[in-house]
Amino acid sequence: MWLLISALLLLQPALNLGSGGRNMWLIKEKVHRSRELRLQKHLLDNWKALPAEGKADWVVPKEGLFPQPLDHFNRRNNGTFKQRYWVNAELWEHQRGPVFLFIGGEGALTPYSVLAGEHVDLARKYRALLVSLEHRYYGASINPDGLSDQNIQFLSSQQGLADLATFHEFIKQQYALTGKHRWICFGGSYPGSLSAWFRMKFPHLVFAAVASSAPVRAQLDFTGYNEVVSRSLSNPVVGGSLKCRTAVAQAFSRLDRILARGNTSGLEADFRSCQKLNGSGDRGEFAGNLADIVMGTVQYNAEEPGSDIANLCRIMTNQSLGSTYRRLTVLNKKYMDVMGLPCVDNSHRNVLEQLRSTEVKPFGVGLRQWYYQTCAEFGYYQTCEDKGCPLSRWLTLRSQVAICVQVFGIDPGNVQGAVNFTNDYYGADHPASSRVIFVNGDIDPWHALSVLKNQSRSEVALIINGTAHCANMNPEEEGDPPSLRQARQKVDDQIGTWLAKEHPYPW
Repeated sequence: MWLLISALLLLQPALNLGSGGRNMWLIKEKVHRSRELRLQKHLLDNWKALPAEGKADWVVPKEGLFPQPLDHFNRRNNGTFKQRYWVNAELWEHQRGPVFLFIGGEGALTPYSVLAGEHVDLARKYRALLVSLEHRYYGASINPDGLSDQNIQFLSSQQGLADLATFHEFIKQQYALTGKHRWICFGGSYPGSLSAWFRMKFPHLVFAAVASSAPVRAQLDFTGYNEVVSRSLSNPVVGGSLKCRTAVAQAFSRLDRILARGNTSGLEADFRSCQKLNGSGDRGEFAGNLADIVMGTVQYNAEEPGSDIANLCRIMTNQSLGSTYRRLTVLNKKYMDVMGLPCVDNSHRNVLEQLRSTEVKPFGVGLRQWYYQTCAEFGYYQTCEDKGCPLSRWLTLRSQVAICVQVFGIDPGNVQGAVNFTNDYYGADHPASSRVIFVNGDIDPWHALSVLKNQSRSEVALIINGTAHCANMNPEEEGDPPSLRQARQKVDDQIGTWLAKEHPYPW
């Protein structure tokens, strides 16, 4: 077991993405690396607590690859790819134990997907078989030519759900499962949406679903993201205040005035840009990168010590640091120090080159893949063009949708149609399903696109006061707020109630 934990230290983290810029990608990667380290510690602490004879019984999760059709909806296409999965049967009661499926998303999965987390804690109680499936076109689940303009068309949520159905049959055969083995799926962020949709579209395969921070409603112009950011900066429960929100808005307002004048040499020096800001593209990247610091802090509030709304607000309301503009430079410097950046890359050309790269990497995030999905299915573009937004007005819908044609040749006018189809296909935030639990934190900007009210007696919505993106999916920690503990207990109780109707527990 110790060798397993040591080996996992070398793995890159999986990542859940929005449509943010370069800084947001870096923030999310650091947050998810931090989550991996916490999972490692949780796993190691549990291992150390075992008696000596128990330590020898730990089993390394089974990693495998199996062939998936490249296109489930065209049987004349005989192409396939190898999809990666993990299985942990250590906790499983073979006769009647359920199957807990952890769904992958916009980055590579690791063995932690079946070793630690809320779903693993629940599997220990309900003696479940733990399985996880990496999303097609992310991590190692992609052919060498998969990211080409010709082949990226096979990346979609619909194909991903069909992958899950095929995987269900594969695991069923591998482990001789019957109707007594109920499947419950788990996912967070985009995989949270997939979890709810898998239950809805394949109710004969999936008994129940937990959808954490799931933006099930696609939206082209996601103005609600920064509306939540604004409210969160003002929320005293997490250390925010109206004074903080006002200071942030004033700083970005001055920033925008300087950008509009076009003389950006002072900005380049004050905020340590790696290059001169040449043209509106670079200026938009610059404004977006600074906004990402605020947006990322809110989205992942308190994931890491000192990286939270309270600390951000202490900086932005500290008059001894000078004007609100100067306070923003301090916030930027702190971010750069934490990330180990000598300067900030604000080149729009560099971003486009990165998104155009078809190099397949079997680890980390899938930037090109996810941006393609935003263009072809979801939108999710986080803008700041309304009066209530406290960030830069350079976060425009036009600039973000333009990337769709610049990188993928998708006409910006077609993106709205794709978003409309997604909502029609899945039901947006009013899905007609059953036995689904939607879990959201009210600090998380993504909760604005999720299900926030019970849709029926068995489509349950839980809102966690003062928590951020996918917070409930982490293992329990001593410092967890009561609201988070209560939400996890409600998920546990609901799953127990549903399973008890099929088979009394304990068996």
